[in-house]
Amino acid sequence: MNARAWLNDLLKAPVKRAMPILSFPSTSLLGITVRELIDSSDRQAEGMQRIAERTKAAASVSMMDLSVEAEAFGSEIRISDDEVPTVIGAIVRSKEEAEALRVPPVGAGRTGRYIEAIGKACRLIADRPVFAGVIGPFSLAGRLIGVSDALTGCYDEPAMVHTTLEKAAAFLTEYIRAYKQRTGAAGVVMAEPLTGLLSPALAEEFSEPYVRAIVEAVQDDGFLVIYHNCGDNTVAMAGSILRTGAAAFHFGNSISMKEMLARIPEDIVVMGNVDPAGQFRNGTPDSIRAETLRIMGECCAHPHFVISSGCDIPPASSWENIDAFFAAVDEFYHNA
Repeated sequence: MNARAWLNDLLKAPVKRAMPILSFPSTSLLGITVRELIDSSDRQAEGMQRIAERTKAAASVSMMDLSVEAEAFGSEIRISDDEVPTVIGAIVRSKEEAEALRVPPVGAGRTGRYIEAIGKACRLIADRPVFAGVIGPFSLAGRLIGVSDALTGCYDEPAMVHTTLEKAAAFLTEYIRAYKQRTGAAGVVMAEPLTGLLSPALAEEFSEPYVRAIVEAVQDDGFLVIYHNCGDNTVAMAGSILRTGAAAFHFGNSISMKEMLARIPEDIVVMGNVDPAGQFRNGTPDSIRAETLRIMGECCAHPHFVISSGCDIPPASSWENIDAFFAAVDEFYHNA
């Protein structure tokens, strides 16, 4: 599949299929726990297949597990039966520890299993592109340093943060190349949410150049990077985000999607932003219908908008709510 042609077709289509970040809720379709899902490449691939069979999503998108790359570096991970895995503590506390940090080989921790899962999913899903999920460089550095220390470190310990970022970006480049070379994936969705907590000036220094270098190393017409950021400050840093060169952009529900769309050229696909926790997880079919129709009503006048979730849909989200989201998308276009 020519991924760039697929994206151009999505951009030009008057009726656009939704593209939520929807993978973790496969646990209920398979009757398994989150722990069982992340332990098995077969279950991950089967779960993506089951979701593709059930929904009209424009693409199949892997789960956004933002712990897997940090675990490969040696971070401790908390895993439960019903929640997304999380990183515990920090492994980089000084410039010296950053300099001593070893860049792991691709395949360390669960990374090999996740690459296998995408390869299997690509063989099971033939009617739409498959995208892997990866973390962004500053968000990975934040898990290695600790979120609050990474944010303050941009002021107090910039050398430590930059050294950690260099190693994070080096690993991510090779990790994404493995997806590109081994799986048949159309690309990756890169989650860089921690950058959304920075000021625009700090984002330009501590995220933009590292994301741009990764994009330049891996992206071509057959393999795309979709940049995701669900932070509060993304509207103010739209210029920096665009300079990363990613093929498309995905934003969270903490911002006005209408406001962001006005800052992105109309030849670039922009996705978002139905609240994953407030609506998919804790809403009702009626509330998610109303919110989906509201956002589409505000945003679909922009030809480059694609409706999506604001972030990864939580594992325990109701399929009644997920089905109601897709039904609302159909309803909007039917009545347009």
